[in-house]
Amino acid sequence: MTDDADPRPTRAPRRDAARRRDALIAAAAHSFTTHGYGVPLETIAAAAGVGRATLYRNFPDRAALALAIFSREADRLEEALDPSLPIAQTIEAMVRNGADALALKARIAAELHLDRANISRFQELRLRMERILAPALAAAQQRGEVAIDITPRDLLFTIRMASSLVQPYMTEGEVSLQLAAALRLLLNGLRPR
Repeated sequence: MTDDADPRPTRAPRRDAARRRDALIAAAAHSFTTHGYGVPLETIAAAAGVGRATLYRNFPDRAALALAIFSREADRLEEALDPSLPIAQTIEAMVRNGADALALKARIAAELHLDRANISRFQELRLRMERILAPALAAAQQRGEVAIDITPRDLLFTIRMASSLVQPYMTEGEVSLQLAAALRLLLNGLRPR
């Protein structure tokens, strides 16, 4: 049996589909940030350069788009996570790298009406973030930086609290001061006694 078939024809449509999906996610993130969660889905499709049918083929509803945005952000944060860093640096990096996504999540949460299935998907995303943070937490606990009874959920909550202090209008210097103060307070509360 010979393998004369060129695999590129089947890969090209998949790459095109992946590019369209990525464009939809980026357009949704921008549109939700700029116009709010209630932006017409047609606006998102147009911003991505695709038709409405393509949007619905990829995302059955607005909540699926929001989940895709946050899932992509989780992928990005997971790639950047370095458990060998001190926990203060890890938290600061997560806050700085995820500030836009957390601000968008807060904005969407104010308008989001979830059915049972989507609630479950958002809970799965939270559990995924906890799994992503678990190695960094375990390393910090081994180094004695964090109390042994702190959980990945506690660490995620800490990151969310610190993130709430970072506002888009702040200068880099103000962000650094806010994060330094927040980390000092948060980590002193997390240290073993």
